[in-house]
Amino acid sequence: MINVAYIGNGKSTNRYHLPFILKLKDQFNVKTIYSPSGKIRWDTIPGVHYTTDLDDIYNDPEIQLVVVTTPSQFHYATAKDVLNHGKNVLVEKPFAETSQQARELFTLAKQKQLFIQCYQNRRFDSDFLTVQKVIHSGLLGDLLEVESNYDYYRPEVPEQAKGFSKINSFLYGHGCHTLDQVLSFFGKPNNVHYDVRQLLGKGHMNDYFDISMYYGQMKVRVASSYFRIKPRPSFVIYGKQGMFIKKRMDRQEEHLKLFYMPNHEDFGIDRPEDYGTLTYYDENHNYHEQKVVTVNGDYSRVYAGVYETLVNNQKKLVQDEETIQQIEMLEQGIKQCN
Repeated sequence: MINVAYIGNGKSTNRYHLPFILKLKDQFNVKTIYSPSGKIRWDTIPGVHYTTDLDDIYNDPEIQLVVVTTPSQFHYATAKDVLNHGKNVLVEKPFAETSQQARELFTLAKQKQLFIQCYQNRRFDSDFLTVQKVIHSGLLGDLLEVESNYDYYRPEVPEQAKGFSKINSFLYGHGCHTLDQVLSFFGKPNNVHYDVRQLLGKGHMNDYFDISMYYGQMKVRVASSYFRIKPRPSFVIYGKQGMFIKKRMDRQEEHLKLFYMPNHEDFGIDRPEDYGTLTYYDENHNYHEQKVVTVNGDYSRVYAGVYETLVNNQKKLVQDEETIQQIEMLEQGIKQCN
């Protein structure tokens, strides 16, 4: 059993972490949750110690893992502080603002023989898992194009933002998801083209990105915007023999926003009308078009991976090199904005 503490008690902790770690009752025990203000806007968890004193975490020898869910600009400094207090740490995305900061954290963790990793829960989105299933089937043939879209219609977000911020940009906040998915599955690209914009003009929030990565004959494109009144398909995959289109994104976040939690059997599960469509020619040149049952997503698998690393010495789910590469790409792309 791993005793866990959280630094931060806002939306990230209560929506994207606690509902999933609490599923793993035989592996984790949430012991302490810290917030500087002490204000509690979410339902409290019986048996958990809520505190405004960080020493309740740092001076507690029973706490083995600290999860950092502070605002993004504090991730690096807080993670460094946790490591210097001798605790393993899981850091919300974006892991850090610069690749230099990321390398420093990984080096410090190795020096102290501690664990540190970024919380990349979107590796376990149902749409992304289903795309992997289709690709592994081989029915598409050699891959030519992969499109990943992550669209919103929330114009009020960039309109209300006060100026430009690198760490709080749309690219850093959402591109870290889609870029991590690509890097985790396809590895480091041979070449990258960046189109990162401020649709409201210079000095405003970054609210759009379109990044193309090239792997030999294959192009992988990730795009996102705050101004898509109707979202593009979540994934479109083209191969020499066929294509796969998944229109709807993973439903876990949708359910969490409605406070419909993972204790429901149908949490995050696609309905038949949400299934993607696979179209291809077989080896006999026969045409096929069929629905593909969505692979269930499950963000608790991030915590299951952390447990396997800490307890059973398994390879980290998110490798250091993947995190560094991702942040290098974020750094390069955001240079187009100011």
